[in-house]
Amino acid sequence: MRIPPYYRLPSWQRFFAGMALGGIISWFIFLFIFGQWQERYSKEIKLQQDAIYELEKDKEIWQEEFKKLNKENQKKLTVQDISIKIVNGEKYKLDSFSVFQLEDEIKEDISMMIAKDMDTVYKSSELIKKIIENKTHRVNEKRYRVEVKELVIYTTVSIELNIMLD
Repeated sequence: MRIPPYYRLPSWQRFFAGMALGGIISWFIFLFIFGQWQERYSKEIKLQQDAIYELEKDKEIWQEEFKKLNKENQKKLTVQDISIKIVNGEKYKLDSFSVFQLEDEIKEDISMMIAKDMDTVYKSSELIKKIIENKTHRVNEKRYRVEVKELVIYTTVSIELNIMLD
């Protein structure tokens, strides 16, 4: 069996030459289009990388500023209110009005702590305890002393007290 000699016929020669020339032309067109796409996508990726870099820089700047502001605000936190609670008032059979009077009197004694920054109040917590514990209070013709059971210092100073007869 023999391959027919198509290479000698001019119509087949033109056909194969056209295929080869078409393949080369289509390859160049493909390379041109692919190159254009790659260039466009490379530009887009570069722009996106630049945008991401700028946004990350901005985010770092904002985070640093917020950290500074948080530190400043933490330093500036002040005492807004004083909460006093007498725990064992029923032990001495005190009515709620007497307990309220005693709580109010103690609150007046340490009212100078309102609007002070928390660091100052924390440093003077022993002074607060001594102010509260060293004073005797008269309620219903009896004298009572108080003992600080718990002292919590934040924007609200919370104090739990035990009372005892003097």
